[in-house]
Amino acid sequence: MKKSSSNTRSQKKRKKLFKAVKRFVLTPVLVCALMYAVIIAVGYPMMSDAVSIGSMLFQNNAPSFSREYENIFTPSDNTGDKVDASEVVYPSINKQFGKISIESADIDAKLFFGDGSVPLRNGVGVYAGSFIPGYGRTILATGHNNTYLNGLKKVKKGDIIQIRTSYGNYEYKIVKIAVKKADDKTAYDLSAKKENLILYTCYPFDELGLTEYRCFVYADKVSGPEIVGIYE
Repeated sequence: MKKSSSNTRSQKKRKKLFKAVKRFVLTPVLVCALMYAVIIAVGYPMMSDAVSIGSMLFQNNAPSFSREYENIFTPSDNTGDKVDASEVVYPSINKQFGKISIESADIDAKLFFGDGSVPLRNGVGVYAGSFIPGYGRTILATGHNNTYLNGLKKVKKGDIIQIRTSYGNYEYKIVKIAVKKADDKTAYDLSAKKENLILYTCYPFDELGLTEYRCFVYADKVSGPEIVGIYE
């Protein structure tokens, strides 16, 4: 009887020990592993961009991302009034199709079609729901406030924005600068019937990450060829 009672007590002790280990060791480990997996799955894209931005901020020479996109831009000397649509290669997403510069703001960046992570890590991106230069409509473009478009804090009304493409060179004169909330849909008009350029970036200029406000720079077309024969 004594031996049987001793075995019973030993079994109870082992069960208590297992429950304690399960409660204080195994359960926290499993919960932590699950949380880590969720954080990685949800946060990896944002962390990847943050690392890329950080590397450009804290290195003397920005890293090259040339393997991530195709460059279809070749300099053109066309400053005429018109260019036939057959001579224009409409860019696809993530392709560099030009360069954008503002001399007064020390801005000189590659210009991409699309405004996802690849264009914004490498330069300025044109929103795919807007237009490219020469189509007579709104061009909506963006870039990071602490890298390629940080110089927008220096611009003023009357400054000239230059865009170079393979089919022509364009100039836009800044007519307005405004700071508006990020979700303000009145900040741009993609249905405008005249060619205009809207550049925007997060505001304040030197803050990291997404902010509540955006700085919008509005410019009207001054020169550059109109694309003709689009609907022929």
